[in-house]
Amino acid sequence: MASMLKTELVNFNELTRDTGTSRSGDLARHVATLFAVTSERCSDEQVDIYDGVLTRLVDMVELEVRQFVAKKLAHLRRGPEGTMRKLARDEISVADPVLSASPVLRDADLIEIVEEKGDLHRIAIARREVLSEQVTDGLVGRGGSMVKQVLSRNEGAVISEVSMMHLIAEAAGDENLQEALSDRNDLAEHQIRQLVAVARQEVRNKLMQRGATDDAERLDEAADIATRRLTSEYWLSRYDFETARGRVMALVKDGQVNENTLRKFASEDRFPEAVVTLSWIVGSSVGEMSHWMVGLDTTPFLLVAKAAGLSSVTVSTLLGIGPWRNRLNADQRAQSMRSYGNLTASEARARLAYWNQMVSN
Repeated sequence: MASMLKTELVNFNELTRDTGTSRSGDLARHVATLFAVTSERCSDEQVDIYDGVLTRLVDMVELEVRQFVAKKLAHLRRGPEGTMRKLARDEISVADPVLSASPVLRDADLIEIVEEKGDLHRIAIARREVLSEQVTDGLVGRGGSMVKQVLSRNEGAVISEVSMMHLIAEAAGDENLQEALSDRNDLAEHQIRQLVAVARQEVRNKLMQRGATDDAERLDEAADIATRRLTSEYWLSRYDFETARGRVMALVKDGQVNENTLRKFASEDRFPEAVVTLSWIVGSSVGEMSHWMVGLDTTPFLLVAKAAGLSSVTVSTLLGIGPWRNRLNADQRAQSMRSYGNLTASEARARLAYWNQMVSN
């Protein structure tokens, strides 16, 4: 596959000499379609080759072809990273499906685009299934009215206290934003009171009826959202642990896996690689480690980390990536770090041994 991609499918020297765009356009469509079909079976090397080819091709083709490539690749778990980042910064007709759906884009990519692009790109980002506080803070700070409305209607967007109060204050002069905020299921009581204070009468009545009306359909919807968010599978399903395992095992063979490696993956928000690395360091399964690093109870992770002798810097970084980036707030992270500081390595090992004994029995 690798040699075919390098030698037979793409001859960039010929494409460069070809003054027309139809040949490069046909090739871009073909390569994108082929990768979409085979991405889950490709090796890391093959994914990188596809990425290099597509990154060059999208610079050579017209808008319509770039739109095709973006739609074809947007939902892939193993999308070509360089290509997806390039398409995400293209015209909005190209970037929209990538910004709204691609799991390849990291928070750092999204934040850069929020800062560099306009509201059309921000609206696409605001529609993503899950958004962290860091991204939503940027959207609230830089986005216009429509961005804020779309974001406020997104139940998967984690909005910080500061950003929520900013939205509520702005809603005083924006009835559409009032409506969008009033439908959120995660408003705290004091936020509801603030929104009631600025909202028009229809929205105010709806908010005040929340505690008095048994709206079964609304409760069922809220319960469904809460249930999905509480399950590990919901949060872990978006990550590609198999590819991460291959990358980490290659580093293991070269003797390059240690706490520094783990911290580097964590600082780059590479959650799957961090999970695999830590599981190798402590000798657990990837499945077990991934579930320890997704739950609201961080105790199992803290015990494993302390028993392994991880530094507080590494632990603090890990508490801010992957699902925990969205699930844990600042107070929960701070409490976890206090618990970690009070925990001794001997106590952690003793508690883990007890747990293992209970499981084996």
